[in-house]
Amino acid sequence: MIDRLLVATNNVGKVREYGRLLAAILPQTRLLSLAQAGIDYDVDETGETFAANAQLKAEAYGRLSDLPVLADDSGLTVAALGGWPGVHSKRWAGEETTAAERNAFLLAKLAAVPAGQRQAQFVCVISFRLPDGRQVQAEGRLAGEIGFEIRGTHGFGYDPLFVLPEGVTLAELTADEKNAISHRGRAARAIAPQIAALLAE
Repeated sequence: MIDRLLVATNNVGKVREYGRLLAAILPQTRLLSLAQAGIDYDVDETGETFAANAQLKAEAYGRLSDLPVLADDSGLTVAALGGWPGVHSKRWAGEETTAAERNAFLLAKLAAVPAGQRQAQFVCVISFRLPDGRQVQAEGRLAGEIGFEIRGTHGFGYDPLFVLPEGVTLAELTADEKNAISHRGRAARAIAPQIAALLAE
């Protein structure tokens, strides 16, 4: 069993979310953010896929910390935009843009795209790496479509525009409802048995 796990983020909410999602297999493990581990370094996400970026982060932060690392990369893919923004989800509207600005940019890009042709997916890939270099990876996806207006006050990022088949946006769900179906929750549930098997070797 491992006593500490570095989660490659400074988002404390994400660290807590992973704590809940992985509690069954890592009940005694303390999850640390980058700041809590004393790491002030941003990995260049130069990969062309979510999987490549998650692996880059797991390896880089593993070398920096000598701790087991959980790293993810996630984003939005929109069919009408040829899969964009994809791995560029945080930066395609500009380096220092806010979530509101990115949402406005997405709506502008899809202004001429009618209902029924606005299919999208959220994708999350998680990499888990041990200090000895052994690593496992899993992916989660959530299908929906991009709405025509901002709806809901929960969540973050593109959540207020991401409409589920049930007709509600991710931002209209509670945190528990979102975690039950989200791309990150699905990836975490997929990687949990792989982590357990790795730790049992």
